[in-house]
Amino acid sequence: DRPSATLSGGEAQRIHLATQIGSGLTGVLYICDEPTVGLHPADGSRLITTLKRLRDLDNTIIIVEHDEAMMRAADYIIDLGPGAGKQGGEVVVTGTLADMMSCPKSITGQYLSGVRQIPMPARRRPGSGKELIIKGARENNLKDIDVHIPLGKLVCITGVSGSGKSSLINEVLYKKLARLFYRAKDRPGECDGVMGTEYIDKVVNIDQSPIGRTPRSNPATYTGTFTPIREFFAQVPEARMRGYPPGRFSFNVRGGRCEACQGAGYVQIEMQFLADVTVPCEICKGKRYNREALEIRFKGKNIAEILDMTVDEALAFFGHFPRVRSKLETLRDVGLGYICLGQPAPTLSGGEAQRVKLSTELSRRSTGKTLYILDEPTTGLSFPDIACLLQVLQRLVNYGNTVIVIEHHLDVIKNADW
Repeated sequence: DRPSATLSGGEAQRIHLATQIGSGLTGVLYICDEPTVGLHPADGSRLITTLKRLRDLDNTIIIVEHDEAMMRAADYIIDLGPGAGKQGGEVVVTGTLADMMSCPKSITGQYLSGVRQIPMPARRRPGSGKELIIKGARENNLKDIDVHIPLGKLVCITGVSGSGKSSLINEVLYKKLARLFYRAKDRPGECDGVMGTEYIDKVVNIDQSPIGRTPRSNPATYTGTFTPIREFFAQVPEARMRGYPPGRFSFNVRGGRCEACQGAGYVQIEMQFLADVTVPCEICKGKRYNREALEIRFKGKNIAEILDMTVDEALAFFGHFPRVRSKLETLRDVGLGYICLGQPAPTLSGGEAQRVKLSTELSRRSTGKTLYILDEPTTGLSFPDIACLLQVLQRLVNYGNTVIVIEHHLDVIKNADW
């Protein structure tokens, strides 16, 4: 009688799979996008057994996955790459696990064969000596437990799917602290109290929700990189002669934007009984700006060409401008050197959106008393991305902050201090 909304992601997914196995269909093509999300390795082995039973019923199963156990259990592997974004989009290797591990071009194959690996930390941090104490937590599955969380460390919360990890951290701890620091309205999970809150000054929950709901939001606007870029364009002699302020180079306000698409770069066509269709704007050809704004050039590039640059390209272009360079460097440090500055927020994956948020936190001045909470940050990440993510989390802790990670991934667990 438990409401389905309170089930963990792993539990809900296994209910869907159980329904399919019970149906006894044959000759079906099943497509699963990262079915191991939210699953403990013990649950993952059960899932693999379940999928093999579906296969043995004469079905075909295509799985989009980064999980090592799932790749080792597959009959056939197609590895795309070699990199991400513009550096990807090619078939690197196809065949069995042995074919993949013997291919020198395959980064995934190198991690599977042990040529590359995520190392163990040389030492564990002692922490600050202070701790947060959750008293009498009893939300959902929690059995009136007391939990001590040391501060100044990378803390990992792990356990089988449905054991109460998210209930403890997201429902009890985060909502309690959010109500204390930000007067949030969400009702915290049941507990007797949280002690030690005087040792932290803010709590940040970095989840995988989109950085913006509309295409107007992008990595440049979210990280604050776009503001100094617009100011650079406003200082160009041609722009000053015409009297263009920085707002002239914004695609969100009248002046420099293309009015036909109102700066969106595309037009949505309603199709009555069908889904709406999005097509590039015929006037600006997807550039978002009018002719006058595009005539202003900074170091030979107009504002639309800047937004089409990847982070790596922009870093080389703005290398001598510290205000922009510092923000772009943090985006590169979290492994997002391949995304475009003007890439619409809805087209970013959950893992990419989460890393954009992480880079924004990294670029802020650290107080050394912040508590960061991440719920399964390795979702949708490949081995090199996880290595990159761990470096970023270690940097946050090195500043004196505390990072709590809810995770099943063994490489994250082995890198935790506690």
